[in-house]
Amino acid sequence: MSSWIPSLNALRAFEATARHRSYKGAADELSVTPAAIKQLVAKLEDAIGEPLLRRSGRAMELTDIGIRGLDDLSNGFRQIAQAVDRMRSTRHEKRLVVSVDPSFAAAWLVPRLESFKLLHPTIEVLIDSSMQLANLIDGSTNVGIRFGVEDHGELVAHRLFDEELCALCSPMLAEGPPPIRKLEDLANAKLLRWDLSEFKWAANTRNWNYWKTWLSAVGAEHVSPARGLKFNDYNLAVQAAVAGQGFVLGSKPVLASLLETGLLIDPFSHSAKPGIGYDVVTTKDALERADVRCFIDWILDRSA
Repeated sequence: MSSWIPSLNALRAFEATARHRSYKGAADELSVTPAAIKQLVAKLEDAIGEPLLRRSGRAMELTDIGIRGLDDLSNGFRQIAQAVDRMRSTRHEKRLVVSVDPSFAAAWLVPRLESFKLLHPTIEVLIDSSMQLANLIDGSTNVGIRFGVEDHGELVAHRLFDEELCALCSPMLAEGPPPIRKLEDLANAKLLRWDLSEFKWAANTRNWNYWKTWLSAVGAEHVSPARGLKFNDYNLAVQAAVAGQGFVLGSKPVLASLLETGLLIDPFSHSAKPGIGYDVVTTKDALERADVRCFIDWILDRSA
């Protein structure tokens, strides 16, 4: 028996044409021209020495020889595709993908990530910093950090910390002149705001990130929330506060490192706790991976 095998491109072109009963359909699937598909099929027919397709009016039919080979070819290409998928999934399993919104990534996660790398130097971590809610079920993302979500469905969720919102500023701004010591002093201060349009939060979660809601919660309704600068990026608003340009409505747990180093302070000791928080979430299947378990254990320890 001869071990000679015709061109795989020709075999692929024939298999796709036979399934679609159309050169054009095969061309669309394989991203080439119908003329190229037709030429490849013709070369395969020359190599086999028999016609594989024939026209019947406007329709395309398989010859007996074509029918004899189609099922095995289709199964073969499916097995090749499955083998490639397995090789790709094996490569990706070595990389831990964590989905997190940009503000949390910049202010909390990234500054602490070096400690994870020191503990687990062989685990490659990819931070997917996006406003979009990642789909953990399909396996493309292994871990997500979500804010203000009450029902995570079938996902496995652990609370990192509850939200606590404070009016934060630089020590220089608080010292003045004029000095800012009481909530009433906010009436003459600049309140740094940020655009929430890109955040896919529920209405109650979104409302807590407006100055108006916070001022009402701490009994400072007399202060106008319209004073000051507005940013399209929360991280820019935080940096502006560090630079002494105004007050930012900040998450005390998320901005803990800036408070610990004294770059930001809470001059009023007034905070609002909206009853929402940050959760680390994953799936039961993902938890079978050692790197996912390592990351979950590490982030829970760091947030304690």
